Amino acid sequence: MASSELSLSSSPAPLGRIARSGRIIACPIDETLLLLIGTGGPMTDQLPVEIDEDPSSPVTASVAGWRLSAPQSSATHGFAALLPVESAERLPTTLRFGKEGNGKRYMVAPRAASIGEVTAMLKDFAGPQLLHVLGRLVDVLIKPPHGDQRLPAITTLLKAGAASDGYIELLGEGHDGTIALKGWAHDLPAGICRAIIRSDETFLADCNVAVFQRNDAPEGSAGFVGLLSADALPRARDIKGIFYRGRGAWRYAGLHERRVVTGPLETPGHIRAMLLQSQGSPQVMLRLREAANGYDGTETISSLSVPVRLGVDALYQGDDGAFLISGWLLDADGHVESVRLCRQGGGARLDRGWTRTERSDVEEAFVDRPEFKSAISGHRRSHGFVGLVETMGGEPEGPVHLELTLRDSRRAYMPLFPVRLPARTAALRLLASVDPTSWALPDILDRQIVPFLTAARSGAPTIETVVDMGPFDEAGGTAILLVAGEAESDFAALLGLLALDPQTRRAPIALVLQAERFRRHAGHIRQLSEFYRLPLRLVSVEGAGDAGDLAQAAAESVNGNAVILLSASLTPANTGWYRALVTAYEAKEGSIISPTLAYEDHSIRWAGSASLDRPDHLQSSRYAGYPVGAVNRLKLTRVAAASLDCCIMPREALMADAGMSPTYLGTSLKGLDLALRLSGKGYEAYWLPSLQMIGSDEVPGTGAAATARFVERVDRTLFRARWMPASETAKTFFEEAGA
Repeated sequence: MASSELSLSSSPAPLGRIARSGRIIACPIDETLLLLIGTGGPMTDQLPVEIDEDPSSPVTASVAGWRLSAPQSSATHGFAALLPVESAERLPTTLRFGKEGNGKRYMVAPRAASIGEVTAMLKDFAGPQLLHVLGRLVDVLIKPPHGDQRLPAITTLLKAGAASDGYIELLGEGHDGTIALKGWAHDLPAGICRAIIRSDETFLADCNVAVFQRNDAPEGSAGFVGLLSADALPRARDIKGIFYRGRGAWRYAGLHERRVVTGPLETPGHIRAMLLQSQGSPQVMLRLREAANGYDGTETISSLSVPVRLGVDALYQGDDGAFLISGWLLDADGHVESVRLCRQGGGARLDRGWTRTERSDVEEAFVDRPEFKSAISGHRRSHGFVGLVETMGGEPEGPVHLELTLRDSRRAYMPLFPVRLPARTAALRLLASVDPTSWALPDILDRQIVPFLTAARSGAPTIETVVDMGPFDEAGGTAILLVAGEAESDFAALLGLLALDPQTRRAPIALVLQAERFRRHAGHIRQLSEFYRLPLRLVSVEGAGDAGDLAQAAAESVNGNAVILLSASLTPANTGWYRALVTAYEAKEGSIISPTLAYEDHSIRWAGSASLDRPDHLQSSRYAGYPVGAVNRLKLTRVAAASLDCCIMPREALMADAGMSPTYLGTSLKGLDLALRLSGKGYEAYWLPSLQMIGSDEVPGTGAAATARFVERVDRTLFRARWMPASETAKTFFEEAGA
């Protein structure tokens, strides 16, 4: 009849009308699944369905049916079915449930209903069978691999029909990202169940549950301790409750008004307190024991009954979050299965990539202890280690600890307190602590130091303080940026030379220091400035790794189009050097011009970087080691890169963004790297042979000469990785001329 025709143009019709009309309401769950509601006869849980009169491609629907409270001749049962489709964007026109010839044909309502509308209909229509229907639908929807994508629909269904059952009294976060639960419920079974976590978002998780007797819980209920685990979980403090699959239906456990939320250090103790009285499957109890044995902030390695001990000498955390660690592990009998560096929600294997080192001092410390004496052979002394962890995940500011796992699955822990340092400083400190004669040192350089420095990304240095100690702004001429590296602490001699030179005593001089050294030397420098009556400006720079960083940051503190860059470790060998540089720059304005750098015996240390076409010629100069007299009559010569230890250059070149560079340990190749990048930006480089500066090329802060050689090896490795791939296929940059 026309009056019985179903119209969904404005809102879905009551299911009573659907029963009379023989129509189905469809609700898209996702792109490939429809939820159908209709009436008819009894149906099995799995039923073939023919879509749009096409018998060639039947699909199988999952059905939840119930007997109608007011059955009719044409419909005795209601049903809700989940039907897979190729695309839910276009609803089918007809559906036939059952085998061909015996199936019942339905018309599909032309407008799709929302999940909220369908849930409201089921709530009214299924009556006392609602829990059964919802449970059947949710059990199908939650199955992998699409359970996570269907959580919004699942949650809407459960909110309509899942009965409250018990309360959660404790929520505890674990270091491995799990969340522990404690509370009571009537219908929560021991074992592993699926759980849906309510918070600002919805999460699907597995819940390992053990139960125990509680005299303070309502009659018929039991206490439970559970462990939620999933790829992604909310913070414990954000959880509002959980839906879980009980013995007979889906239930909901909300939060008790006096709930307790614990952090990763407190949670293991709460689980241990309940573990002895709890009962569950072996798999669940093993999982709970692992959580109870989690890190609680205390050191437990020293209490192990097996001959295993561990110590950490240094743990450095770089600016990018990478960790560089050195220490020792005594495990002569091979009890240790793995060593991990961990923090809340993250961790990484340390022992897979570390380098072992000789540590005879470790054996000497334990050889007199009975439990270790038989395990120490006297031949195997590689107890030390140096390790690198580049990424660990988890909470960036969370506490860090070592986790040691034995072959019998026991775990022990050691809390650590990383020292945050720039990557260069951390690498130099670690190198200084390693015996320079150790056979393992080359391996440490290649596997730990170089990757640590390669990944480092430090922030740009900034000017902290500028103090004028003389009439700096009144001085005329090109400003001198006098850069004090790590080795220079007594500035009296150099400032005296500048004061005695009639050209430089009237030039604006900016002495640039790291902020820490500025605070130590500012008073002494003021006395020198007042004594020599120099137009001196003192510049303090924060976050500078070396002299190059100091110079780039301090360029903003001076005026003028050009600036003379001078390392405080150099001494002028010629009178009139200041005017000679300025005159050369006036002839080649916009370029970078450097004098010859010589050793104290007047042999050539640097006379122009001419070629980078061979990996073994990083600073190619055919004059290195020659006496200065062999070149001092040569003319101004074009070179591949100038030396930033001493040069005159456009101020804008120092301030311009020349691109990223590796974190070098020394200053020599760091300066060459910057000079090459400036050459690539179009700044021509020249060498002025007639002018010389005297100084050494020692690497500051490296300690022993043997260590300095390894520092040079690290820098050469970093430099080759940065420049050799390009230069090996390119022509020689430039050739020295005028020999």
